[in-house]
Amino acid sequence: MKTIVVTGAAGFIGSCLVSRLNKSGHSDIIAVDDFSKTEKDGNLEGKSILEKVERKDFIDWLYDSEIEIDFIYHLGARTDTTEFDTSIFDELNLNYTKAIWNACVNLTIPLVYASSAATYGLGEFGYKDNHQIIDQLKPLNPYGDSKNDFDIWAIDQEECPPFWAGLKFFNVYGPNEYHKGRMASVILHAFNQIGSTDAMKLFRSHNPDFKDGEQLRDFVYVKDVVEVCIYLMENSPQSGLYNLGSGKARTFLDLTKNTFKAMGKKEAISFIDTPEDIRDKYQYFTEADMSKLINSGYSKSFSSLEEGVKDYVENYLQNKVYY
Repeated sequence: MKTIVVTGAAGFIGSCLVSRLNKSGHSDIIAVDDFSKTEKDGNLEGKSILEKVERKDFIDWLYDSEIEIDFIYHLGARTDTTEFDTSIFDELNLNYTKAIWNACVNLTIPLVYASSAATYGLGEFGYKDNHQIIDQLKPLNPYGDSKNDFDIWAIDQEECPPFWAGLKFFNVYGPNEYHKGRMASVILHAFNQIGSTDAMKLFRSHNPDFKDGEQLRDFVYVKDVVEVCIYLMENSPQSGLYNLGSGKARTFLDLTKNTFKAMGKKEAISFIDTPEDIRDKYQYFTEADMSKLINSGYSKSFSSLEEGVKDYVENYLQNKVYY
């Protein structure tokens, strides 16, 4: 039985990963998070966990613990794309991740960490997880910068964990994101807005190449994300950065129409101007090139937007069920 660390364990992707690990027989989970934030408590309710460790104590705990750790998933991060205090990202995303990396080197522990598709900026260099372009990328905010800065640092290291992978998450959606507020997926916002007003407002397009609502994103279901995480632990392909999206861009109209359908409600969609403070940094297209992961041997299919939204709405959102 492996002993596995999950940082950000009470968060969205982290708690879904803990659930998936439990389902495959892993109960020796070290859950790391800032457990003072009680709005996330439901995410870990009923899950098998060996020990909870506060985020601020984790590095010392890792070196001092007599428990032998077999694998670390570092999914904890400051993910607020509207935060512009770079010192917060330096502390929580960049330097903290470096400390975990160095501990994994010293203690020979394999590591999977969360990078982000936010590193790609407006996509000037495409969406291919190619190490050669990482230092050219231009993220649109300090959050994206912090993720890209760590990717650059990781690639440059001579001393590495025995296996490592940085996952560039695209637009992840699914259960256990109830606590995320403004940073929750558009599907959760659509569900709440449709539930209270029987209608949904989307951002108008301010780009002549795209009609209203036809802005495109790579939406990936969190259940597919955690399957990839398990694959990396069990198979240890070549270390490096890996995109993690569905590989298929879809429109916000598709997403919204599928949410109405899953809720059994008549479509009522209107458009509002994109706020001026984010308008010039608004992405009109993202799509993960998934060939590196697939070529490494990953063979499971990804949920279509239709399948993911239906499962999320009917089996989780309708009755606020956790995964």
